[in-house]
Amino acid sequence: MITMKKSISLLITLLVILNIQGQELLSLPKNINPADRICFTMYTVHESTLKLTAQFYPIKNFEPFEAVLEIEKNGQWVQIVKSPIRYPGYTALFRVNEWDDSKEVNYRVVHNNKAFYEGIIRKNPKDKDEFILAALTCNSIYPEHGGDIPRTDLVNNIKKLNPDLIFFSGDQVYDHSQHYLYWLKFGRDFGDVIRNTPTICITDDHDVGQGNIWGANGKKTETRSGISGGYYMPAEYVKEVERAQTSHLPDPYDATPIEQGIGVYYTDLKWGGMSFAILEDRKFKSGLLDLPKYAPDIFPNGTRDALFDPDIDTRKLDIPNAKLLGDRQLKFLEAWTTDWEDAEMKSVLSQTVFAMVNNYTGKHDKEIIADFDTNGWPQSGRNKALSVIRKSFSTMVGGDQHLGTVVKHGIDDWGDAGYSFVTPAIANYWMRWWDPKEPGKNREKGAPYYTGDFHDGFQNKITVKAVANPSNEEISEGGKLSTRVAGFGVIKYNKPQRTITFECWPRNIDISNPNHKQYKDWPVTISQFDNFNPKKFYQLPILEMSKKDQVVTIRKSSNREVVSSLRIKGKVYHPKVLELGSYTIEIGEGDTPIRYFDVKALKTNNKKLKVQF
Repeated sequence: MITMKKSISLLITLLVILNIQGQELLSLPKNINPADRICFTMYTVHESTLKLTAQFYPIKNFEPFEAVLEIEKNGQWVQIVKSPIRYPGYTALFRVNEWDDSKEVNYRVVHNNKAFYEGIIRKNPKDKDEFILAALTCNSIYPEHGGDIPRTDLVNNIKKLNPDLIFFSGDQVYDHSQHYLYWLKFGRDFGDVIRNTPTICITDDHDVGQGNIWGANGKKTETRSGISGGYYMPAEYVKEVERAQTSHLPDPYDATPIEQGIGVYYTDLKWGGMSFAILEDRKFKSGLLDLPKYAPDIFPNGTRDALFDPDIDTRKLDIPNAKLLGDRQLKFLEAWTTDWEDAEMKSVLSQTVFAMVNNYTGKHDKEIIADFDTNGWPQSGRNKALSVIRKSFSTMVGGDQHLGTVVKHGIDDWGDAGYSFVTPAIANYWMRWWDPKEPGKNREKGAPYYTGDFHDGFQNKITVKAVANPSNEEISEGGKLSTRVAGFGVIKYNKPQRTITFECWPRNIDISNPNHKQYKDWPVTISQFDNFNPKKFYQLPILEMSKKDQVVTIRKSSNREVVSSLRIKGKVYHPKVLELGSYTIEIGEGDTPIRYFDVKALKTNNKKLKVQF
């Protein structure tokens, strides 16, 4: 009877969601003036290449399918490049090589000599001590939970913050069949800030028309639930979504399409002395069809996307050969790890966190044991991703979970990998909680019970530092949603101090008002070196260098596998490794670094190695 009630409750919830998403909340503005044909723009600058995408309303009345990008020089507008307006989708993609990023430049996109859309290409902020990233996620517009509240508060706060980069981590659009209409609204809402600030935008499941997605290298799936793996919407729909949202990103690391001809956009961005890896969590992730084969006792009636039985041993679910990031993205991350040109610190941007940091979902009435939509599964794929990411001492930033969290990840031991910050939803369509039954172990004095060391639902090791749980009021109200735990994230990278500060702000506040506060567990400040600081380690000699701020890369002597790579601060560095053995130390950049071969790791190593350049 209890199982039947739960099933009925889940079915009702699903029907409500589908009904809401089936509502026609938007339509094209009528009689668009030719002067208003351009809706918004987004751009990035990477290694002296400007890429800018202009989004248009429908081209009508025999108007040209061509647009022009102009910049202001000496008070005059000068054309620098033309672009066709692509159909469907009405996007113009501009590319300018050999862009001079040493100065701020005014630009405008021109259509038919009637529509003019202006913005600012920022100067590279590489000389700033503090790099500021504004991070947002989950942009539902449905009114039942406050999604129809204007984005004015967010836009005003972003203007006051004046970030160096804006990051939208996915679910910019929640409609599952009319991306174009809802994407135009996204641009109208945020256009005043993204026209003037470099912006990273990546797609997630709702953007491509699914509630959850396991991309499975792009294969076709027959059901919108997607649990078999793949994409439900036609490939051309997916490709147009990605063209609209990601075509302004730097060129992909490896542009080889996946199945159905769907493209990829995983890449890196160097800006302001920072290096960002931009990932696609879902695109290569395995579907769930093989789960019953390896765990028939858990799935006697076929696969499911979530489990609620607390007696299940979820370690059995780590099935062989299941992918998370996939081999291609792991290869990219390995290459990115040692590329420190024009970079002092690194950070990974992805759709969501590499763990399951929630245990109640929808309503606070039943504990969820295993949520396969999270990147806590597959466990081996999760651990592979974290083991590569920590090599560059990278902080991770993501979204999707509708629950702001800061977590330190563990692979073999708690805390032996990096920190992640998941930002709260712009509008909290589907609420989640982290509400463990037992207090966390080894938590800091006076810290809340939900912090400390835990196993997540898939038995991954996590150390929870901060959570923006819904309030008791929302818990008692059950499914009635609000903007209570909605908001946005701010990440401040202090390059001289090598610290990272996570800020978690609610909606409808003034970030400049000292009386307006963040969610109670924030801000959280960590050291860059905390992202690879295991409790159990061995030491290489102390490096004393004649030049400061050098790149130091540690490799295993046996196979040249990279153990760590870092632009150090200062002239002294004491490398740590995870195993005894022999290592190669590389110091410097380019093709001719200084190398020391067969350097032994010891439990305690106070030897000094003087490095002269």
